[in-house]
Amino acid sequence: MPRQARLDAPGLLQHVIARGIERRKIFKDDHDRENFLTRLALILDETQTQCYAWALIPNHFHLLLRTSLTPLSKVMRRLMTGYAVTFNKRHKRSGHLFQNRYKSVVCEEDPYLLELIRYIHLNPLRAGLVKDLEELDKYPWTGHSAVLEKKKNPLALYPSLKNRFTPLNCSEGAPKGIQLGQEKPEKYLAEKTIEDVLLHFGDTVRKARRRYRQFVKGGVDQGSRHELQGGGLVRSAGGDKRALLRRKREERELSDERILGSGDFVTTVLGKSYQADLRKCEKMPLELLSRKVVSHFKIKEEDLRSTGKRKSVTEAKSAFGYLAIKKMGYSGREIGRFLNMRSYSAIRRAQEGKKVIDKSKFLWDLAEE
Repeated sequence: MPRQARLDAPGLLQHVIARGIERRKIFKDDHDRENFLTRLALILDETQTQCYAWALIPNHFHLLLRTSLTPLSKVMRRLMTGYAVTFNKRHKRSGHLFQNRYKSVVCEEDPYLLELIRYIHLNPLRAGLVKDLEELDKYPWTGHSAVLEKKKNPLALYPSLKNRFTPLNCSEGAPKGIQLGQEKPEKYLAEKTIEDVLLHFGDTVRKARRRYRQFVKGGVDQGSRHELQGGGLVRSAGGDKRALLRRKREERELSDERILGSGDFVTTVLGKSYQADLRKCEKMPLELLSRKVVSHFKIKEEDLRSTGKRKSVTEAKSAFGYLAIKKMGYSGREIGRFLNMRSYSAIRRAQEGKKVIDKSKFLWDLAEE
């Protein structure tokens, strides 16, 4: 079955994971990592998306994002498509770089923001890329070193001006009176995001960084934390399935595999996402979907409306019909009229589209704006 539609609305906290196809490396060297982070920094700034934590592992990456008005799908499409094109060109390869589509889990902030920051920033240590916390403090390919200001923050497009005391360029030896949260001109989003993180640990830079590092240190022995890697009722209950099953069904909270949080939070997110969907155009124009489908199958637009029997053409028609009917709610008559087919033929063709979608599940995303 195709995956559920993504949940998205401005302001939601989302844990995003994307893996290389067949578990292959998506970062082969520091040049790749720098290219990815530069691209990410530009997109975050342009879309005003906050990134609270990030980690680059050779065959996958983690991001903890809070979107603004730009949907997460557009942010990630720009990031992953642009990076894949550059990667393929540089390494003289072709084909897909990432495994299907990225995974995103909407997370409740109060119980999970800090836990996820710690979990994501400890990924290089769990993966054996660094030997201990001291080495992680200076490791450039996770946001931990940027929070501690042991390394320059690669997501900050504009370096802080020297000789200007600000919360984010003060060293550990900065005067104790320098407080977090002070207003200053030209405070860039990446700086503001790190400041938001530190404000959870103290009201001065020195105290906040010390407490933040102690908090991260406390997570070193916690292991993989499977309950933080997805959504659903069991994970939202802390991963204790036995305790959950002891509750009566009517006592269990509302849950969703796309959400990590309490039942009340699930209800709120589903409502926000529904309202956001209502504000969008309910149906992608068939002309736009047609262009996306023919581009994917590498055929001409006139082929989609022809009586051609080539495999690529029939599969494109099937995928087009399935997406238009099942995901966007067009009728068989509307699809038939567009494809120059009878309604029942269009519906039959669309039914065959499920097999095409199941073979390449990322096709489901073609019908997203």
